[in-house]
Amino acid sequence: MVQAPQFSWRFFLPQYWLLWLGAALLWLISWLPYPVLMALGSGFGRLLGKLLTSRRKVALRNIQLCFPDMPAAEQQALIERNFSETGKALFDTVIGWWWPNWRIKKLAHFSGYEHIETALAEGKGVLLLAAHFLHLEGACRVFGLTHPSVGFYRPHNNPLMDYLQYHGRNRANKYMIGKRDVKGLIEALNQQEVCFYLPDQDYGRNRAEFVPFFAVPDAATTTGTLLFAKAANCVVIPVITSRLAGSQGYKITVLPALQGFPSGDDKADVTRVNQWVEQAVLQHPEQYMWLHRRFKTRPDAKAPSLYKGH
Repeated sequence: MVQAPQFSWRFFLPQYWLLWLGAALLWLISWLPYPVLMALGSGFGRLLGKLLTSRRKVALRNIQLCFPDMPAAEQQALIERNFSETGKALFDTVIGWWWPNWRIKKLAHFSGYEHIETALAEGKGVLLLAAHFLHLEGACRVFGLTHPSVGFYRPHNNPLMDYLQYHGRNRANKYMIGKRDVKGLIEALNQQEVCFYLPDQDYGRNRAEFVPFFAVPDAATTTGTLLFAKAANCVVIPVITSRLAGSQGYKITVLPALQGFPSGDDKADVTRVNQWVEQAVLQHPEQYMWLHRRFKTRPDAKAPSLYKGH
């Protein structure tokens, strides 16, 4: 368990004034109606799409690699929608960290909780597989209304930002675990906690298998899911989050627990995890975090980067 960052009087020093100003402005803006926030976020995202040219290239390359048969015009259209969602993510964070419960409840749509209840009734912890969707801060707050969970946490380098981030996220969580605290997560699972785990990014070649992800045949995929499933008294349950159209809010869909998992065949098991991520992404591809260099680690360390020249 990470020790919660404490408020410090040094946060009033001049070096933090700009952050305070930005946080105060966002807090005031957060009281605007949800449709207005999403419209502002969409416009902000379109601006980011013009300014963040290097990230735009990464996102486009990811989409080209994953969907090589998609016409170029559709790929470009997907990028535009993705940056619109990226801008909305700023306000998803504001909503997740600062909105009171009565406002969040109006945006909350939850199905499949019975799968979690079944696991808990059997005396199991729940390793909840989620994917890196851009609306995750808002969706996690919605999840916390039904069942406060345990999450991995990476401290921010700025102490004030770390304080705001930790306590904002903890409104929907029981407590946080350091991102490298493997034993802490196993202990939480053994205590029948529901623990979020996101296995869909490139964490390097350590504890990874190279298996298919969409059209890429050898994407570095973490075996951390298997480590926790083997070591803890838990079941693995996928959850799909999405932003609903028409400013309806966030949808949490809990799927049935993975049966026969892990099987003992690491490649087959992480392939199965990737197939679930694909299933989630295809529902709302514009809402996925394509900005991450998902294929930066290659099976041959000396092989040229898939992003080189793009």
